[in-house]
Amino acid sequence: MKLILRLAMVLALAAAGVVPAEAPALADDGRYTAEIRRTEYGIPHVSARDYGGLGFGYGYAFAQDNLCVLASWVVTLRGERSRHFGPQAQSDDPAGPVANLVSDVYYKSVADSGVVARLLAQPAPVGPGQELRGLVDGYVAGYNRYLEETGVANLPDPTCRGKSWVGPITATDLWNNLLDLNRMSSGARFKEEIVGESAAEGPRRRIAAGSNAWALGRAATRDGGGMLLADPHFPWNGIRRFYQVQLTIPGVLDVSGGSLYGTPVVQIGHNATMAWTHTVSHAQRFTLYRLDLVAGDPTSYRVDGGTEPMGRQEVQVTLRDGTVAGRTLYTSRYGPVLAAGRTGEVAYALADANAANLRAADEWLAMARAKDLTQLRAAQDRYQGMAFVHTLATDVGGSASFADASVVPHVTDAQAERCAKPSPVPGLEEYVLDGSTSACLWGRDGDAVVPGIFGPAAQPRLTRADYVANSNNTFWMTNPAAPLTGYARVWGKARTEPGPRPRVSLDMIARRLSGADGLGAPGFTLETLQATSASKRNHTFELMRRDLLALCRTSTELATASGERVDVRAACATLRDWDGRATLDGEGAILWREFFTRLGRPTRPGDPVYSPWRVPFDPERPLSTPRGLKRDDPVVRQALAEAVFSFQSRGIPLTLTPGQAQRYSAIPIPGCTEGEGCFDRVRMRGPLGADGRYPEVDTGSSFMMAVDLTRGGPRTRTILTYSLSANPESPHHTDQTALFSRGGWVTERFTEAEIAADPQLKKITVSGARD
Repeated sequence: MKLILRLAMVLALAAAGVVPAEAPALADDGRYTAEIRRTEYGIPHVSARDYGGLGFGYGYAFAQDNLCVLASWVVTLRGERSRHFGPQAQSDDPAGPVANLVSDVYYKSVADSGVVARLLAQPAPVGPGQELRGLVDGYVAGYNRYLEETGVANLPDPTCRGKSWVGPITATDLWNNLLDLNRMSSGARFKEEIVGESAAEGPRRRIAAGSNAWALGRAATRDGGGMLLADPHFPWNGIRRFYQVQLTIPGVLDVSGGSLYGTPVVQIGHNATMAWTHTVSHAQRFTLYRLDLVAGDPTSYRVDGGTEPMGRQEVQVTLRDGTVAGRTLYTSRYGPVLAAGRTGEVAYALADANAANLRAADEWLAMARAKDLTQLRAAQDRYQGMAFVHTLATDVGGSASFADASVVPHVTDAQAERCAKPSPVPGLEEYVLDGSTSACLWGRDGDAVVPGIFGPAAQPRLTRADYVANSNNTFWMTNPAAPLTGYARVWGKARTEPGPRPRVSLDMIARRLSGADGLGAPGFTLETLQATSASKRNHTFELMRRDLLALCRTSTELATASGERVDVRAACATLRDWDGRATLDGEGAILWREFFTRLGRPTRPGDPVYSPWRVPFDPERPLSTPRGLKRDDPVVRQALAEAVFSFQSRGIPLTLTPGQAQRYSAIPIPGCTEGEGCFDRVRMRGPLGADGRYPEVDTGSSFMMAVDLTRGGPRTRTILTYSLSANPESPHHTDQTALFSRGGWVTERFTEAEIAADPQLKKITVSGARD
């Protein structure tokens, strides 16, 4: 009876438009219960009466599709890969694989540090809220329930069927996954440097940025509501894939979108009145501190004239043959001490702003409940947990918002200059600070949820009635009509070259708003939003085409660096006839790529990167410079000769198309690469082969979502480019990939009526005991 009364109360409050910022979880009857409904392409719609049940249904549904991926990642998080797969094999980290032994030492050191336990002992917002704890516990129970019912020997995915490393997971595994996600562009990038396996390379600065995002306001849309385009560029394999899901607790939560594997919340999505997405930010997530070591004692360092001993952590990893490998790691008041750059006199410590950040998942959950941008901003200000991303959002009222509401170390420009020390890594000079004085510790804002980071008042933000956009450029050109400036350099730099992909993104919006793109009357509709985002434009070709064709008119034969004479007439004809779009049948798209990528390659190690632009970048004209091609420069002419020779010498047709050269699971993939200035970005880890093919696509548009927030409810189109299931034997392993290949989208089913109307609808109810 109490459960019924509480449910009635929550439903009544929801009907009145009153939903608490953190709606209380409903009382339970000792069991998790959830309904899983699957619509076209296997997309799950999970509903339950409380957060624990919702997590249970989600964990069960996810395990049905992708248990093997999470099972492997749990082995990683526990530091047990060397035991099962050998110490030298590569780990399963899709963002930066390392040797299993390195991975194991790193993750065991994180687990042994006790950081997760300390965070779980704290109340929200520093520690997780009760709703999120319920989701995590339920998710684990649902995953384990599916595994128990199915049995390891009978798993549908041959990747892990019958494997000894598959077993139940724990809530600690999921919390560790959430922590590792937040460290992805900071501490987790330093595994080798912390462990000491490749100290000579020096620390990596950041992951390769990817993603496009548009939030359109009432002045940019035909019907005056808000619209959103989400186009994250995350890995196509492994734990950083998106899973498409709808999560519903009647009257409390109803959110649909993309959720990263092993997380119980939606990261990019929408509800009935609000939609949001993310792109990777240029802001700094860490600093290095240079430690002055004590003479004769390399495990002590000086601070404020005194001496501090380093902390010592002994880590042991079991290998495949049963033996144990040990490593000694050191820590400082700033964070782990790196092996990289260490001498007898100095060492470097990593200070990571996300080292103890579990707040992002609570923030995503609160954003999913937000009814408008005001409530979304309140969620951001409360939790301050976005680890490395911008947030772009819009609501049914037609406002569009941008914020770099991410976790950024509190380092002012003055402090960065005053505390600067030599760096072990070129390009990181601004953020190597003096560790010998507490005056160089990170500062604190009064509105910051934890010490050492900038608070909300310091964040770059912009709200507009027309649009905000980002394609991994800095905050500066969020909207060219209102450039953002005046922020500390640690957020990224203003008045710097946006890059070809951000430029083509802004040009696509401008042409749609003026009607100059050939798609009809000015302004966005859901249909023109889809068409614009899938235009496959190659912006560097557009900016250089005139000069390239002028070069071709005066040159029929060019020479390579080794002196081969190359007839370029057929190649020039191919490029002349190409429309500049990286469609499946774009003859000339691959030839252009092979030519353009040669333009920036240094001829000898240590040589500066060559700029082929005829008109250099001018910060006063950021959207029209750089442009043109140095058509008379010997470097340009040689690059064209070598590109053509590489085709001719291997018998590859000059008309090679993306559909012939790019594949994922044997399906042709359109699009072009980051450097070419392509909104439709793809990446392959390796050069064009003698067979006219690149290695498999491993990164690019991943979960694309176009949302029109109307007064009658959201109209949404989605495409999960690599499909819902990593299981090669699943019917949903490549079904959306084939749809993406031919330019299709999925019409989302969000309302009860839309879900019920699916002729392919399948329903199950799952339940299990609560611990």
